Amino acid sequence: MNEGLNTRVIHHGESYAADTGTVMPPIFPSSTFAHGNPNGFDYTRSGNPNFRILDGVLASVEGCAHATVFASGVSAITAVVSQLKQGDLVLCEENLYGCTVRLFEQVFAKFGLRTEWLDFTQPQALDAIRTSQPAMVWLESPTNPLLKVIDLQEVCDVTRPLGIPVVVDNTFATALVQRPLELGATLSLTSTTKYINGHSDALGGAVCTNDPDWHQKMVFSQKALGLQPSPFDCWLITRGIKTLPLRLRQQMGNAAALADQLAKHPKVNWVRYPHRSDHPQHAVANRQMSAGGAIVTVSFNASQDQTYTLCKQLRWFTMAESLGGIESLICHPATMTHAAVSAAVKAKLGIDDGLVRFSVGCEDLTDLQQDLEQALEQLA
Repeated sequence: MNEGLNTRVIHHGESYAADTGTVMPPIFPSSTFAHGNPNGFDYTRSGNPNFRILDGVLASVEGCAHATVFASGVSAITAVVSQLKQGDLVLCEENLYGCTVRLFEQVFAKFGLRTEWLDFTQPQALDAIRTSQPAMVWLESPTNPLLKVIDLQEVCDVTRPLGIPVVVDNTFATALVQRPLELGATLSLTSTTKYINGHSDALGGAVCTNDPDWHQKMVFSQKALGLQPSPFDCWLITRGIKTLPLRLRQQMGNAAALADQLAKHPKVNWVRYPHRSDHPQHAVANRQMSAGGAIVTVSFNASQDQTYTLCKQLRWFTMAESLGGIESLICHPATMTHAAVSAAVKAKLGIDDGLVRFSVGCEDLTDLQQDLEQALEQLA
């Protein structure tokens, strides 16, 4: 049978509970297991039933052969990059999550890894792939925080004949909205802390692939580098993903409406939401994303102090890092998620004092709209 997505995310993992009759898979907190047990577990750093349950449901959602879970999104990034060697070149999208930038520039660079930052919405980036023959291409789409949408199939059509692996951080979209592996990517990476878990109470990351060699590399990195998650966090994320389709539907509906509301305000320079017709890569977004997601990025004509005042005036949007939970959050990227990025790079990218990222939650739309309206009066 080909069960639907909602059915799969709800029922995956039941086999681990069959001998007890419990409806939900239990937590397996044991650090070690009896030698020679038939399930193959020996030590939790090498594997745990809660890891395998979450691996399975993530692979099912992604529609791929393999998923490997990690302690965080940053752990997943580390696992992938650990497969490279000194002198290797990685071509990266220039607008990445600030912690990803920090890893490449302040950690991986010390081990001799070379990085070039390119705008992958421009044809020059494709030319660079052909001429520089990198060891890897690293993308986000939509990007954090500017929500640039990269034509993943176009990039992969260039890399595939050259044998260059492509990594796509799919955290903002999730596999419900965008399918990087089906578009040609080698690895689809996500911070399961965000939408997959959806309740802001667990840390996790995952790498999905159809390539058996890359899967074995990820399993090895998880064990050898100590990048494994906790069984409890895996259990929380397995519980959270069961409501992902329901949550995301509500969040995306709210986000689209708030993007339209914000675009009408006189103090707004621009609004970025992938499925709005004024998005610079709107055509690409319509083609490769089934919906617009639940992040809205806004450029206000405001100073940092004015922007902070706006953020603090909001009742239902908590000013905080992270995203993807059922509660709405607001973030000032220049001083929060991208604080580690140099001032020069932020200026080049347009991550300025008036830029705000909304992670739209599941609250009643009317409450969010009224909350925005009263806070926007502070900018009048």
